[in-house]
Amino acid sequence: MVDTVVLSGAEAQTENGLDPLIDIEAEIDRLRREKNAIILAHYYQEGEIQDMADFVGDSLDLSRKAAATDADMIVFCGVRFMAEVAKILSPTKTVVLPDADAGCSLEDSCQPEDFRKFREQHPDHISLTYVNCSAEVKALSDIIVTSSNAVAIIDQLPKEQPILFAPDRHLGAYLQRVSGRQMTIWPGTCIVHEQFSERELVKLQINNPQAQIVAHPECADAILNHADHVGSTHSILNHVVDSPHNEFIIATEQHIIHQMQKAAPEKIFHPAPGADGTCNCANCPFMALNTLEKTYLAMLNETPRIEVPEELRLKALKPLQRMLEMSPPRVAKKDAA
Repeated sequence: MVDTVVLSGAEAQTENGLDPLIDIEAEIDRLRREKNAIILAHYYQEGEIQDMADFVGDSLDLSRKAAATDADMIVFCGVRFMAEVAKILSPTKTVVLPDADAGCSLEDSCQPEDFRKFREQHPDHISLTYVNCSAEVKALSDIIVTSSNAVAIIDQLPKEQPILFAPDRHLGAYLQRVSGRQMTIWPGTCIVHEQFSERELVKLQINNPQAQIVAHPECADAILNHADHVGSTHSILNHVVDSPHNEFIIATEQHIIHQMQKAAPEKIFHPAPGADGTCNCANCPFMALNTLEKTYLAMLNETPRIEVPEELRLKALKPLQRMLEMSPPRVAKKDAA
């Protein structure tokens, strides 16, 4: 098992004990310098966390940054599987996650023992596994993929090679469609992306006829069928910034809009709605667990700390290394962060 180590209350300062007058951002900067720390933030974090991070990106961006950093401490403002990847790639560094409960519904949907049985039922298949999974599931996989690089990696596999894909069934269905490869797909879903309503999306588009729809491939086909552009968070961000269009409906976790507004302040962005017609469904409850206060305390106390047993780390490292080796280089572009 992967152990997230949490110091006891007797040893660690808590949120309740924080001085209400403390300048959190100044203290984070002080600890960043003193501890030679780098702060990584996913696009789905609150804007204030994105703004104080050293680097903001999607899963592939952050995986590469974690592997390349020379910091002594990696502060990962994201969810647990992302911080695990950082620890797997940088075993000698201290890796902390602001909230130990920041998990992922896709990871929860694919438990290691169930996945092991799934693999045993298809011994001739190669296992492509989405990065949104636990270290244990990664260790049982052949190649890890992200929404950014999955098609490019699939295209490198022999045409006759049967493929397993886990854990996101919507992403798997999308990859089948664009790659032309049939795959045996695990039935997991993301609790954010499966909540978007086709009916409400169409109503929003009718009321905003100039708006393009952009969507993440974790969305259901009913949403993707309306999209003008489908891609990873990085791809969506680049598209809306580079597009001649000035108005967009964003069918992914809505905190990506923070970077869009910074990069293209003259453009208009609408979060895609859920069944109730609001954008409430577009908030990831796991990402929302991280706060500036928890980030400061994680740096101060060096906990919650991600620790991956070495045997497990080495097994999980192999499919991650294959992903990095098979990923096409990303075209250099000025960061929106």
